[in-house]
Amino acid sequence: MHALLASAPALPLGEGGKYVAGAYIVFVVLLVVYVGIMAAKLQRIERELRELAGFAEQRAGDSAGGAGDAVAGRTAPAGLRGGAPADGSGRGAEQPAVSHE
Repeated sequence: MHALLASAPALPLGEGGKYVAGAYIVFVVLLVVYVGIMAAKLQRIERELRELAGFAEQRAGDSAGGAGDAVAGRTAPAGLRGGAPADGSGRGAEQPAVSHE
């Protein structure tokens, strides 16, 4: 029995076995690419989160000192700056909609 197991190959590489091995290789390559993409995305999200935390701390310090949005040459991202919103309504975050009836 032991001789039979020793003589049998671990992976039968007949006609179909080559395609199975190729499919496994493609699967592993796609898995590595996917993990690489997710790692890059995670790094980008962490970097943006650190920037937003810095801007939040900046804003908390600015509310006490009134230094404005720019500190040490950095400006807040467009979504965090005061002024006109991206939807084009012309209203800033501090200005509520006013009805003129």
